Amino acid sequence: MIFSKACEYGIKAAIYVAEQSINGNRASLKGISKEIDSPEAFTAKILQTLVKHNIINSVKGSMGGFEADLKRIKKIKLIEIVIAIDGSLHESKCVLGLSKCSEISPCPVHNKYKHIKKDILEMLEKTTLAGMSNSVIEGLSCLKN
Repeated sequence: MIFSKACEYGIKAAIYVAEQSINGNRASLKGISKEIDSPEAFTAKILQTLVKHNIINSVKGSMGGFEADLKRIKKIKLIEIVIAIDGSLHESKCVLGLSKCSEISPCPVHNKYKHIKKDILEMLEKTTLAGMSNSVIEGLSCLKN
C-alpha cells in the first residue's frame, strides 16, 4: 500500500534471509523467491540491491547463497530497506498526488494524513530486521498466507 511492489518483496526477502541466517542456513534465490512469492528474475534484482546496500550478503560457490550478518541485523532498520529499494520516502509527496500540497495549500486529507506519515516514519526508524525476523521465527507473524 505505501511501498512499491519491489519494496514489499525486498522487505520480505531481507526478513527471510535474516531468519535463515539466525537458523544457521544460507538462502538460495529459488528458496527466497518461493518463500516470498515473487518471480525469480525480479527477486534476483531486488537481492542485488539489498547486497549493494549492505543489508544482506551474497556468498558465491556451490555452498553459496544469501545470508545476513547476525550482529548487523540488530542494527538494520526497516527504513534502510525501504530507502535501498524505493530510493526515498517521499515524505513531502501528497497522498492525493497534488503537485503543491503543503500547510499553506493543503489537499483535503493533508491535515489528517500528516500525523499518519509521522507515525509511519517513526515505525520505520524503530523496527529492526532482527525484530521482524524473530517475529516470524517465533510464529508471531508470517511472510505469506
